[in-house]
Amino acid sequence: MPNAFLLILMIRVNVSITNVSAKRFLDMRKPIPPIQINTNLNLVGVEKPSDDSLEVPFVLTISYNPSIAQISLEGRAFVSGDKNELERILKDYEEKKPPPPVIIQSISNVVFVESVLVARTINIPPPIPLPQITQSQPPAKKPSGFDYSA
Repeated sequence: MPNAFLLILMIRVNVSITNVSAKRFLDMRKPIPPIQINTNLNLVGVEKPSDDSLEVPFVLTISYNPSIAQISLEGRAFVSGDKNELERILKDYEEKKPPPPVIIQSISNVVFVESVLVARTINIPPPIPLPQITQSQPPAKKPSGFDYSA
């Protein structure tokens, strides 16, 4: 069984978004309360349109709690590469095994960037955690004198 590094070299993934839906439920004049964001990336299936490719339809649903908005993205990942590797991916799918990380990562990279743009369009917080800047305290001054620490 090839390791993950070789798997990346043996298959290529091209992601296409086919449907975007977004709705803001909260009045634009009201401030956004503290929220929790739930994301769900669902790979709907694995289809084999030809011997040298696979198609993986997917749906990303993003919901906010309290319910201030909802975003949904649908699309397809087109997977091509080594015929044996594609057969293994299809067989693993039929056996209910998870798809290779390169497929999930490729889809995630595209849909989360797109969802940030959609969130900006309808003026809601982005569905990814933003870095938190914490104010650090200055280091405590060492007592004067000799330092016997090792």
